[in-house]
Amino acid sequence: MRNVCVCLIVMCCCIIVSSTGCSRCCVKDEEPAAFKRMEDFHWPEGKRAAISLTFDDARLSQVDRGIPILDEYGMKATFYVSFGSLEQRLEVWKAAVANGHEIGNHSLVHPCSGNFPFARERALEDYTLDQMRSELRQASDKIEDLLGVRPISFAYPCGQKYVGRGRNYRSYVPLVAEEFLTGRGWMNEWANDPTFCDMANLMGVELDGKSFEQVKQVMDRVLKDGGWLVFAGHDIGDGGRQTTLASTLQALCKYAQDPANGIWLDTVESISRHILRQRSPAGAGESDQKLSGMGGPHGQPNLNVLPAG
Repeated sequence: MRNVCVCLIVMCCCIIVSSTGCSRCCVKDEEPAAFKRMEDFHWPEGKRAAISLTFDDARLSQVDRGIPILDEYGMKATFYVSFGSLEQRLEVWKAAVANGHEIGNHSLVHPCSGNFPFARERALEDYTLDQMRSELRQASDKIEDLLGVRPISFAYPCGQKYVGRGRNYRSYVPLVAEEFLTGRGWMNEWANDPTFCDMANLMGVELDGKSFEQVKQVMDRVLKDGGWLVFAGHDIGDGGRQTTLASTLQALCKYAQDPANGIWLDTVESISRHILRQRSPAGAGESDQKLSGMGGPHGQPNLNVLPAG
């Protein structure tokens, strides 16, 4: 009888440990390690900080106004695309890809909280992780079919990173970490620390509606700290809701173009690769393993070579 009681106690303990996740406490984190000191990290060619310009939804003004400005100054941006507007300017988007701009995944149908009236039929509260995974892969498939590139960068629609509600509420940041190299947020307040940041949960700072003077104040802080500032915008024009001012974009590109200012302006993909390569002890190591493992039948990108850091 005593042996039976002991066995039952052991079984109960195993169930409790398994259900609470305590059994993972000794499992090594598989993500690339962060640096202990900022002095251990270096931007290329003596640059003091990095900036990525990102734009959501493939809005028509991005190809009509924004890309010509970027191309004039030789700057590359990351565009997280939605499909309705993308297909209206498909040939121009193909040319943008050929010119070195990055195309990112922004989901299949742009789900957001159902508290937004426009999203009630695609409310995140009604999603499951399996549904989200399926739609992210479908979106990557469609981008590859239309533009011939497989996205490795993702931006959370509305900056919201959950599915479900109440007891069924779940973060889908871990899912993005499995499917993509990076995931960018929205309406954040600060830059990303390259020695520490979570690639699946990058901070995105609003670019819309800001003058160059306002933008420069943010850039100056980033230059001082050696960070990675990811700007996030939508339309590009002379004014209006969710619109990056064309004059600000032009002034920002001109400022970054001057080597004396010490800024590396490039795509999210290029900068994240540089960071991951430096985080890996052997110079490639974990970042190579992570990237090479992102291919296969489920639609994740297949990256075999990382460029030199």
